[in-house]
This record gives sequence, C-alpha cells and structure tokens, in this order.
Amino acid sequence: MDLQTHGARKYPTSTLLRSSAGLGWSTISAELRSHPASKTPVIVPQNVELCLTIAGNDQGLVIRTGAGQRQETRPSTGAIWLSPAGIDDDRITITAPIPRELHLYLPTTQFRKLADDFNLPGEPARSIRYVAGVRDAVIHQIGLAIVSAMTNETAAGRMFVETASATLAARLLQTYCDSGACKPLEPATHRIDHARLRRALDHISANLDEKITLNELAQIAGVSLFHFARTFTRAMGVSPNRYVSRLRLEQAMADAAAGKLSLAQIAFKSGFSSQASFTRAFRRATGITPGEYRSYRR
Repeated sequence: MDLQTHGARKYPTSTLLRSSAGLGWSTISAELRSHPASKTPVIVPQNVELCLTIAGNDQGLVIRTGAGQRQETRPSTGAIWLSPAGIDDDRITITAPIPRELHLYLPTTQFRKLADDFNLPGEPARSIRYVAGVRDAVIHQIGLAIVSAMTNETAAGRMFVETASATLAARLLQTYCDSGACKPLEPATHRIDHARLRRALDHISANLDEKITLNELAQIAGVSLFHFARTFTRAMGVSPNRYVSRLRLEQAMADAAAGKLSLAQIAFKSGFSSQASFTRAFRRATGITPGEYRSYRR
C-alpha cells in the first residue's frame, strides 16, 4: 500500500511531475513537483518531509516560518529543506518558480524502528531539526537515484528505494537530530560519546572512495581501537567494517543506476579489489548482478 503524503494539500498550485504513487513503495513516498511563485497553507505533517532541489532558481527565495524560526534561502540546485513530523505553523513563500523539487516523505514508523533497534529515547521523527538550505552529498545522491526509480519502474529500483529509505532516516538522525534526542540509552561504560561517534561517521561518509581502517577511525574518535570497535558496534548495530561496506554498496547501487561510470570504475571506487569481487558482493546483497541492475534501470 502506498504511503499517504500531504503534498497535494500543501502545494496546491504546484505541478506534479512524477510520483511514487502506484509503485508499491512501503517505506517512503516521493513526489517531483514544479513550483510557481506561491504561498502554502499551514499543514501539520504526519511524516518527516525532506525537500531536495533537483533544478533550482538562484533568482528567487524560499521563505519559511515555523518552529519559532524565520528562514530565507535561495532554492539553488542541491539545496535541502527538512521538516519534522508534527510541526505546526509551517508557512512557505516561494518568490520565484522552482523548476524541479523532490519531496520525500518518511513515515514515523521508519524512525520508530531505528529507535527500537538502537534504543533511542523519545520520538526521533519529531526531533529532526527544522533546517533550510543545507547541502548533503549523501542525501543528494540518494535523491537522484529515487527520481530515477520513479522514472524507470523496475523491481531492482523498488528494492533500492526500500533500502535507501532506511539509510535516509539514519542519515537524518545522525546529522540533523536535536542534540541528545538521538543518543542511545546505554550504560556509560558501554557507549561511545555522541560527538566522537559523529566524527567517525562523518569521516566515513566523506571518504567512502578512500581506504578506511579501523585504527584510523579509532584515532579520529579519540579512543582505543578495542573500545571503538566494541562501542561502535553497540551504537550502530553493525561492526565498523560492515557499516562501511554497506554504505559503499549503497553508493555503488546509486552509481550503477546513474550509468556515468563503468562497472569496473564503480568497483574500484567502492573499495573492491576487482570487478568480480564487487559482482559477488552485489549479488549477495541484492540477488542480481550490477550489470543486471543497471539494465533494469534503463
């Protein structure tokens, strides 16, 4: 069953270019819209809304008021806006047309699952910060792949989206969550300090194309190798090496869908010793080869 969105009510004057409605996505909904100069009505969202400017307009402004803030940002290509679930008095004024804006709706259940898995307090979906105009390479790449999945409906694309939605929710909690609201509730002797973990996670995200060692991450976190490996695994649910491998595979899926690099280049970029080892890992994770995945997306 498709997830319900508030896009039609919040952006009544926009043109819907693409939608995930009817594609059977169960963990995220997506709408690609073209916005004229306009003002939005007040809608209290039940989902976390992430807006990514696919094709922007540097001549205009997006003016938002909500959560006790007033934000003015230019809708440049790549700019991101976040709205937590349950925010009230969220008003938006668009002063000039925005050709293509991707609206992603992540349900609270997606965040609740992460909260259960990692013992997070409170309601994480309502702890996402109300921010505007930020840039995030990880979110941008996933967003482009989701646009491609809406355009070319395949089983592989749906599989990628279902995986990417969990990555997006985790990324939002990792990077854009109110301080303390997304820190695991663990005994002090068994947890890693939030700031230290954030430094390690940020380093991983920024250096997926490079060799990343456990010793390097421990040094960045400022703790011993043994303590880092143990506490990282407790905090993230997987070992550091498996976490890095998972992010690299997700990046490889996005690169394969984009079609700009050869499979050999993607394998090298993703840290695999050969295209054959990359193909084996890809097949284990998805059930198909990178070449099959790419052909399905065309």
